[in-house]
Amino acid sequence: MALSKETLLDLYRTMQKIRYFEETMVDIYFEGKLPAFDIGSGPVPGEMHLAAGQEPPAVGVCAHLRPDDTVTGPHRAHHIAIAKGVDLKKMAAEIFGKDTGLGHGKGGHMHLFDVEHKFGCSGIIGAGMPVAAGAALAAKKTGRDSVAVAFFGEGAANQGVFHETLNIAALWDLPVIFVCEDNSWAISVPKEKSTAIMDNSQRAAAYGIPGVRIEDNDVIAVYEAAGEAVARARRGEGPTLLEIETYRYLGHFQGDPELYRPKDEVENLKKKDPIKRLGQQLIDQGLATQAELDRIYEEVKAEVDEAIEFARQSPYPAPEAALEHVFV
Repeated sequence: MALSKETLLDLYRTMQKIRYFEETMVDIYFEGKLPAFDIGSGPVPGEMHLAAGQEPPAVGVCAHLRPDDTVTGPHRAHHIAIAKGVDLKKMAAEIFGKDTGLGHGKGGHMHLFDVEHKFGCSGIIGAGMPVAAGAALAAKKTGRDSVAVAFFGEGAANQGVFHETLNIAALWDLPVIFVCEDNSWAISVPKEKSTAIMDNSQRAAAYGIPGVRIEDNDVIAVYEAAGEAVARARRGEGPTLLEIETYRYLGHFQGDPELYRPKDEVENLKKKDPIKRLGQQLIDQGLATQAELDRIYEEVKAEVDEAIEFARQSPYPAPEAALEHVFV
């Protein structure tokens, strides 16, 4: 399927926005935390899980979604939130713990929640799967053709909730797409030492649903496979399981010494960077010039920089509001 210039440029733009946001957060996160790493210091205290390199799954899938579709993400979810259209200023403010954030600064980067864009994520492994199935059930019960998408890592495919949710989703023909982001590492454990089968998409056969694996972090291949899965769900034909080979350039968390990774792994992965590959494809096909791509980069850079500045300047929640907007 030949994609239009507009679609390809949209994919490129969103991936660039995600990459610049994540790389910017690397520097911001370490402000005030060095030379002796102090996780509680700086403008963004606590853990930070970034997704530079994992842009294709989020962008290729979410390009097919509508505002009324629900998306759940894992603890590493900035890229998915951006691809779903979550307000960048509100998301940045939430990460900074500010009152103007999505959760008034009380959720932080692992617990982003946006009712308007029907997006939420959780620090609990696999927690988004049954939530997405619930949203899909609600759509089906109310006669809407909305779909739900659950993103999770390949390590989460070994959780009981993965099998339980696929089973009920298949049994009830729910309009939900399960997207496994296979970056090869479940924190520091390689896939081959934790998972009995190297292609999780094959597990779909146990529940009588389609399973598709997309290799090499290819955003166009993701876009095509996701298009089929979303269309199938909208037609009322039930769930699909996608496993997407993707790459995590950074550590599991910022400050991770990454002693478990081969020293040349990231360097080799960056040689086939998905953003550079798509950019070169656009140029080679005569769909864009380098100047056009540079302009896109400057535009998303300005948008991200504005969001970060908004977050920095926003106020913290008032102490007396500590118990508002939370479960007690």
